[in-house]
Amino acid sequence: MYKLAASIVMVSALMAWGASVAASPPSTNTPPVDSLFDKISALDAAVFDAFNHCSEPGQLERHASYFAPDVEFYHDQGGVTWTRDAMIANTKKNVCNHFRRELIPGTLKVYPIKDFGAIEQGVHRFCQFKTGDCEGMADFVIVWRHQGDQWQITRVLSYGHRPNKQPG
Repeated sequence: MYKLAASIVMVSALMAWGASVAASPPSTNTPPVDSLFDKISALDAAVFDAFNHCSEPGQLERHASYFAPDVEFYHDQGGVTWTRDAMIANTKKNVCNHFRRELIPGTLKVYPIKDFGAIEQGVHRFCQFKTGDCEGMADFVIVWRHQGDQWQITRVLSYGHRPNKQPG
């Protein structure tokens, strides 16, 4: 009888604690997940709009403005760059006027980083300007830092480059 009473008391206490946690207001340190997803999704669209038009006047500079000066960019085939200047030089040389990047619909995921920003994860494909063919695709992770009202990219991983098996 004692064990049964103790179990009932413990279960009741756990239920009361769980109800109080569920009723607590969410932490204000991290934006709600839906608004964070919308914000990062919009930032992704903006940074890659500039990337896709980087051969046009001012667009490469606009693209660069989304990155921290000490950004680290890890590319499974191209290696590592340690600064925005080096990364932008590679973009100018290898991307501008050659291909565009497309986010594959439904692959974007966003995760908050407490007191810092967010992690963006997804899959993108690359389409040649000359032929229109979307031959390659890769996974990516982008780490965004949020300071004041500014969001900047501090780390990028682009990996798992492979042939595009999705319709172009």
